[in-house]
Amino acid sequence: MARFDGQPILISGAGRGLGEGIAHHLASRGATVGVADINGDSSEAVAAAINAAGFKAFAYEADCGSRADFFELAQLFAADAGPLRAVINNASVLVYEPIEAVTEETLDRMLSAGLKSVFWGVQAFLAHRDETASGNILNYSSPVAYRGRPNTGAYTTIKAGIAGLTKVLAGELGPRGVRVNAIAPGSVPTPATQGFVRAEQYEQRAKNIPLRRNGTVMDVAQAAAFLLSDEASFINGAMLAVDGGIIAAG
Repeated sequence: MARFDGQPILISGAGRGLGEGIAHHLASRGATVGVADINGDSSEAVAAAINAAGFKAFAYEADCGSRADFFELAQLFAADAGPLRAVINNASVLVYEPIEAVTEETLDRMLSAGLKSVFWGVQAFLAHRDETASGNILNYSSPVAYRGRPNTGAYTTIKAGIAGLTKVLAGELGPRGVRVNAIAPGSVPTPATQGFVRAEQYEQRAKNIPLRRNGTVMDVAQAAAFLLSDEASFINGAMLAVDGGIIAAG
């Protein structure tokens, strides 16, 4: 089982959903977790729950689509927990709509939260990483980057961009001792997706997944922990599908 004893790991968008689940799991494996979210109350609640369970977390309110905000929170976390060992670029905004319905406001908001935040997360990590140890960057892509799913134009564009950026960074940062990988979570019900996907839609999705079930937050958290661990020390530039076989089966 992967251990991260004392390693400072910063997670963007960790106030709920998959980011929250990963924060809890990594903390239970010994990591010191930085919980960053645009909703300060959410990040405080997640960090408080982790600390109450006997593990260690710090909470930060930040708009991770802002370079200044991301650099400030990385600096604060490094001051609280020590130089960073990893960053997980989890922040995003999810909107499903037909292409003709996409507005400039929506696209700007999604690009800021979902794509610009990855650039700033990488830069902030490099500025505050532990140079004496190997480093890790974990990005979030999605099965929609590999399949043409209607009404996901903006989201798919962002997730496909992250998939490409992950490969670039793996080659660019590998010589500096930093591994860069991505996960592509499939259908995973969380409170954060309730406004977009109904329970009956999740039931239908499960029927089309080769493993015939939806994923769980723990499925994704365990995959993330593996890629960040020493057990994956020679994995760099990979895209790990955590989707029950959706990408593979088409």
